[in-house]
Amino acid sequence: MLVDRVPAAGQIANGMPDWSEPAGGGGVAAVQIAKLAGACDFYTALGEDELGSRSLERFRELGVDIHAEWFGTTRRAFVQVDAHGERTITTVGAKLRPRVLPPMEHYDAVFFVAGEAETLRATRAARFVSATPRELPFLREAGVRLDLLVGSGTDPGETYDGSLDVGLVVETEGSAGGLANGARFEPAALPGPVVDTYGAGDSFAATLTFALGRGDAPDEALALASRAGAAVITGRGPYTAQLRL
Repeated sequence: MLVDRVPAAGQIANGMPDWSEPAGGGGVAAVQIAKLAGACDFYTALGEDELGSRSLERFRELGVDIHAEWFGTTRRAFVQVDAHGERTITTVGAKLRPRVLPPMEHYDAVFFVAGEAETLRATRAARFVSATPRELPFLREAGVRLDLLVGSGTDPGETYDGSLDVGLVVETEGSAGGLANGARFEPAALPGPVVDTYGAGDSFAATLTFALGRGDAPDEALALASRAGAAVITGRGPYTAQLRL
């Protein structure tokens, strides 16, 4: 929903509904990759409820080949977008993590967003594997080498402590660009005014995975990912302005 401001403790903000979509890091990344590559297999977990069924239908409409495990209750989230386009997220319910994957050796690239440690081990059969530090305890438990670890350098929930075997670590810093193995990269110019920052980071990470997975040089991949993150910011919700090739 759109709010006049994000309230501090004890305050009240005025808001109005703006958009409602199945989203989350995995969903946003899957739709972005589908728009870049022409197809994307999305392995996820959905609750055995109406929200789960509606999410399945919507992801299919968005061009994603979704493969869902059904159990539990679908997680929900409330997103507040302030007058500057900045988003604040509150999740409701436990995260559902996929537990089973098919053989992965025929995939050029896999982006691990959430799952059990054994699920991550299964992804290592793919040629290129990336992940987000949001799942750091599971990444440590799995103990596999990652080609890419990509996340926010300003979100405490995505802090990385150097404990993994990773080829490239990318930490984004919004409008300041970010760091790739400690070297700074510049942000892309916005193609329009800021509307809503929700989904920018996940679209950046998905695009970086796509570009590196197809063999782009790191500098070229970072430039394309920065364009993708900037594009999302100019649209309402996570999907309306995602980059297409």
